[in-house]
Amino acid sequence: MNKRPRQKVLIVDDEPDIRELLEITLGRMKLHTCGARNVGEALGLLKRETFDLCLTDMRLPDGTGLELVQHIQQRYPQVPVAMITAFGNVETAINALKAGAFDFLSKPVDLGRLRELVTSALLLAVPGNAIDRRLLGDSLPMRDMRKQIDKLARSQAPVYISGESGSGKELVARLIHERGPRGHRPFVPVNCGAIPSELMESEFFGHRKGSFSGAIEDKPGLFQAAHGGTLFLDEVADLPLPMQVKLLRAIQEKAVRSVGGQQEEMVDVRILCATHKDLSAEVAAERFRQDLYYRLNVIELRVPPLRERRDDIEPLAGHVLMRLAADTGQPAAKLHPQALDALKSYRFPGNVRELENMLERAHTLCENKQIEASDLRLAEGNCAAEAGLRDLTQIDNLEAYLDNVERQLILQALEETRWNRTAAAQRLSLSFRSMRYRLKKFGLD
Repeated sequence: MNKRPRQKVLIVDDEPDIRELLEITLGRMKLHTCGARNVGEALGLLKRETFDLCLTDMRLPDGTGLELVQHIQQRYPQVPVAMITAFGNVETAINALKAGAFDFLSKPVDLGRLRELVTSALLLAVPGNAIDRRLLGDSLPMRDMRKQIDKLARSQAPVYISGESGSGKELVARLIHERGPRGHRPFVPVNCGAIPSELMESEFFGHRKGSFSGAIEDKPGLFQAAHGGTLFLDEVADLPLPMQVKLLRAIQEKAVRSVGGQQEEMVDVRILCATHKDLSAEVAAERFRQDLYYRLNVIELRVPPLRERRDDIEPLAGHVLMRLAADTGQPAAKLHPQALDALKSYRFPGNVRELENMLERAHTLCENKQIEASDLRLAEGNCAAEAGLRDLTQIDNLEAYLDNVERQLILQALEETRWNRTAAAQRLSLSFRSMRYRLKKFGLD
């Protein structure tokens, strides 16, 4: 029976004692190691041999580890690189992550942390097309985003996922997690805007029995639940400032203290975050801490809105209609060519989520399993916010026009309140009963 060859690690450091320490530690992990004293030697070894991981010091006699990271990213992108930096040099670490480093270690090297890092890095798989089945569409923006997801999955850097509501930010976060070395560990999503401020510390860090009224037993927090995996902070801009301070410390120290606890608990969590707001504008308005922003926004990934990838509307619509047919046990409805043209000309302020809701309603109400343009309840594909009030001579169906204006205003209120129907009704000065009627009328329920 053939034995699997031992994986090989390239260690680059000009200090013999450090190289020896790393070689002994990795040797006990049944790994083969090669040492290099500088960038030149490392480049020579990379040309002659195949490596599964590179560990490099930041300061080298003939260059920097950052230069080595960039070279490996360009020539050998399948090889993850981890940087070893001086203790507390956060800026260097962040620059390394932005350049494509998998992760970083601070000196003096914690051997337990080193073993965890190496184990995670060696789990990386060669990127493939597994995500294509879930990120539908072959438009240029989608192809670019697939490449970025594959690249980001091979890093441990925090990622800020920006994009409009309904564009699929959580799906992107899940794919980054699943494609990386943490894919077999927990993915814990949390909507930061849905947690009452007085419960946030307990929800994030856990609490001890008796620490406050109602704490009848010990409860782990979100950080503990995500240990070894990924914590996805959705709508992170909605975190109150006091919680932002505590979150920043947890990320920096990689440790949390539960409410009522006496000791800190080390946690190994990758942070991904998202919001539909402009986070830099929130920083400028002093509603979001600048230091936390720089910690979270090491790398930004923008999810394009649906209106920027109109070529994807047809395959997306087909997928949604097939899923609806499977859910109902009925034949799939077909889109009339005029209905498809109407969808492609619509600006979709609610993005993919709005497309799904729209097609679900049309699938239910259409006749003969064919969706006509009129079943979509669109007014020539325009949004009320962008169309404004038209000249009366341009309106041939007042009722349909007013319905579209009303629908768009309700949709906007729902998006702004994260689909909280009560809050959206209050924003529009509607009773909840009236709001419920309109949600049903416009297929938004």
